[in-house]
Amino acid sequence: MDIFRHKYKVLKKRLKIVANQIRKEYNKISKLDKEIERLKSKPKDYSFDEAKKLLNKLGFYENNKGRTSGSRVEFCNENFQKIELHKPHPSNILKPYQIKIILNKLKEWEVI
Repeated sequence: MDIFRHKYKVLKKRLKIVANQIRKEYNKISKLDKEIERLKSKPKDYSFDEAKKLLNKLGFYENNKGRTSGSRVEFCNENFQKIELHKPHPSNILKPYQIKIILNKLKEWEVI
């Protein structure tokens, strides 16, 4: 009888571990969905840092286009799809047309 209790306890611990891993993955997915929904709502206070973080999660990486690029930045993915932006300055808030560019490109490429 003690063997069964021990096996039960071990299986219960393993089940808790797996359930926690699934919960963490679900939270990651829902977090990404929330970030995408925020972008789609075209907020007036959407920052460049938020856009950069979201694009990184969607598989894009930042490329500064060399030393003389100034504030120009492009985000590329493994399919060589590019989103070109200017880093906003002095504020970090993106302009409405920049948010529209990001949304249109991501929809066109069926990323979102």
